[in-house]
Amino acid sequence: MTEGLQFSPTELDRDATFYVAGHRGLVGSAIVRRLEAAGFHNIVGKTSNELDLKNRDAVFDFFAAEKPAYVVLAAAKVGGILANSTYPVDFLSDNVRIQVNVLDAARESEVERLLFLGSSCIYPKFAKQPIREDSLLTGALEPTNDAYAIAKITGILHVQAVRRQYGLPWISAMPTNLYGPNDNFSRTGSHVLPALIRRYDEAVAEGASSVTNWGTGTPRREFLHADDMADACLHLLEHYDGPQQVNVGSGTDVTIRDIADTIASVVGYDGETRWDKTKPDGTPQKLLDVSKLTQTGWTSKIDLREGLERTVAWYREHVNDLRI
Repeated sequence: MTEGLQFSPTELDRDATFYVAGHRGLVGSAIVRRLEAAGFHNIVGKTSNELDLKNRDAVFDFFAAEKPAYVVLAAAKVGGILANSTYPVDFLSDNVRIQVNVLDAARESEVERLLFLGSSCIYPKFAKQPIREDSLLTGALEPTNDAYAIAKITGILHVQAVRRQYGLPWISAMPTNLYGPNDNFSRTGSHVLPALIRRYDEAVAEGASSVTNWGTGTPRREFLHADDMADACLHLLEHYDGPQQVNVGSGTDVTIRDIADTIASVVGYDGETRWDKTKPDGTPQKLLDVSKLTQTGWTSKIDLREGLERTVAWYREHVNDLRI
């Protein structure tokens, strides 16, 4: 099959081998839960200790042995503004190697359906809001995470190239800011929402009179629960085919100040919130246009407040086991 021949996505074979790369992470673990609920019987996942995705020979050996029919590439080195701006080489090099190894091995194994997960940071810093899929490569990136963004853009183009050269019906999805169980809550490597949950919950435990957050609190961000993201991934695999990446989000956004106030309310913090305006805000607004996804018949289901309550409950249950 070559690009241009007709492919009609349909229900995936529940008995086929399904490899989820990054199965213990925020998105990967949610995808595993969703697949199990949907009746998949042969889900494969490997920890980084069991399979280093940066090791090309090991990745090829794994694919040759397992022969997965379906793959979701959710494995990545991820982090917040501080981590991305401090270690740009790591975020570029590690992610490109992971992607190239997995995608090349999957192509050699002729994986039937593959979904590559990117990030909304692939879009220009000042892209018109809400951000459409065709905004890709139309402007400069946000400098604090441009290395990570370039790696993810490379993944999108790799998938498109496989479609053109080999005709495999692979697709890409670009999630908005995700949160939920198994997120990274570390003090130096987490994204904004888990960082705020940890900060406010610790303030409650310590009886702190104030909490200080980075920036002005004015940037607007869109958030989606990981379980919604997982549901969208399975939906896309069974209902969408095309070379263009598909935005996945809730279609609504809130200010960082609003999300901080909501998290404070959820954890029971009633002290003062201060904002360190000497620290960077990042992109002023990042709201995805999700009309392409909506046209396939999918919309998000988990309300932000409900999702935060569930995430805080999970965080408190697992706080002693988290990355610090």
